[in-house]
Amino acid sequence: MEIGKKIKRLRMQNSLTQEELAARCELTKGFISQVERDLTSPSIATLTDILEGLGTNLRDFFSEIEDEKLVFSKDDVFITENEDYKYTLKWIIPNAQKNLMEPILVELESEGRTKEDFPHEGEEFGYVLKGNIFIYLGNEKYKVRKGESFYYRANFNHYISNAGKSKAKVIWISTPPSF
Repeated sequence: MEIGKKIKRLRMQNSLTQEELAARCELTKGFISQVERDLTSPSIATLTDILEGLGTNLRDFFSEIEDEKLVFSKDDVFITENEDYKYTLKWIIPNAQKNLMEPILVELESEGRTKEDFPHEGEEFGYVLKGNIFIYLGNEKYKVRKGESFYYRANFNHYISNAGKSKAKVIWISTPPSF
C-alpha cells in the first residue's frame, strides 16, 4: 500500500490543501508534502492525527476493500423480461441491492405494466425517457409524459403501466432497493 498516495487522494476528496490539512493536524505543509510523496513515514500517532483530519481512522484507511466501481457500461447490465406483463427490467447498476437506492431501466411494451408492489419503507423516483406512462398509487392514477418525472413515498400499493401504443422507457429508482 502506498500510504502517501492514499493520503493525498483523501485530502483531494476532502477539497483540502496541504496547508489546510497540516493546520488541522498541527503539522507543517512540508511534512504533509513529504508524507504524500512517500519520502517520510509518519509515526502511528501522527498518522492517526492526519487521518482524523481527513475524516477517517486507521481501521478504515488500511482496509483492503477495493474502491467501489463508479462507472458502469452496458456489459454490466443484468436484464430480466416478463412476457405476461410485457416489460423488461434492466439493472443498470449491478448489485445495487446492497446500496441505499436501486436504479433500474424499465421498458414497457404497448399495454405493458410492472407487477404491483406493496407498501414498503422508502421512496420511489422515476423519469420518463420515452413514451407516456400511468402511475397507480393506491386508488389514484397519474399520467407522466416523456421528459417528466415522478416521486412518491411507497406507502401504498403501486405499479406503472404504458399509457401509449409505442414502447415506454423509464429510469426508476427505489429506496431502499425493492426490485
